Amino acid sequence: MNGKIKSLLLVLLIAISLVGAGCVQQEDETPSEEAEPVIIGYPPWDDVRANTFVLKQVLESEGYEVETVNADLGAVFQGVAQGDIDLFAGAWLPTTQGLYWDRYADDLDYVKNISSGAKIGLVVPTYVTIDSIDELNENKDKFEGVIQGIEPGAGIMATTEVAIEEYNLDYVLSASSTVGMAIELQDSIDNEEWMVVTLWQPHWAFSRMDLKFLEDPENVYGEGDNIVLVARKDLSEDRPDVYEILSRYEMELSDIESIMLDLDQGLTQEDAAAKWIEDNPEKVNEWLGEEL
Repeated sequence: MNGKIKSLLLVLLIAISLVGAGCVQQEDETPSEEAEPVIIGYPPWDDVRANTFVLKQVLESEGYEVETVNADLGAVFQGVAQGDIDLFAGAWLPTTQGLYWDRYADDLDYVKNISSGAKIGLVVPTYVTIDSIDELNENKDKFEGVIQGIEPGAGIMATTEVAIEEYNLDYVLSASSTVGMAIELQDSIDNEEWMVVTLWQPHWAFSRMDLKFLEDPENVYGEGDNIVLVARKDLSEDRPDVYEILSRYEMELSDIESIMLDLDQGLTQEDAAAKWIEDNPEKVNEWLGEEL
């Protein structure tokens, strides 16, 4: 009888030790092994790419697996609202992308402002001798009656449609791509031609070209936007560790613009983000809640 008891005790001790070993192993696993990847959505614009890939590499440095999803703006907002995408680090609010916010706000978490003072509007080369949107009609021939835009569905395109109605502009808003718009703008400047485009700041074009915003007396484009980090509604509960980092994430407009300039000069989005991170360790440590 004593031998049987000893055998049962031995089996029990071995089982307990195995469970304990399993528990220790689980605690030692990295975040990326414990949880699903963090999914960041982004439309194909350089300011959003700058924030997206800096944030991606910062999270990866802490052991999290991160995936990025490139889609048009409406799909990104919808994806976050539906919970298919964890976060979007580049919403322009309250004006530029306000229509999307109004549509999906009940299913989104406004985590924080990444930057303040972002601006959108109609932009011309500085040699153009008008200064206000309400002067466009009387100079229609010089602009060939065209406002050069970017991707359909972008917030600035929707706002420009409103501006055309508000100012009763006899112009066509031509959709293109951000890259296509910038190329045409540079060609016009090279030939000293008049051109008006939809543009925003921060953008590398202001570092490369002499440009000015046209005044907006009707305030269609607003006083300025915040660049906002939005997340799916339950991210703070599901991933409090990730959410804590997100809640500290901030970027100056000048920093975003510097990354955008590196992208324009040929660096990949990964290399441009890595370069900025290497040059700004103190800011990264602030986001991580660490001290140098």
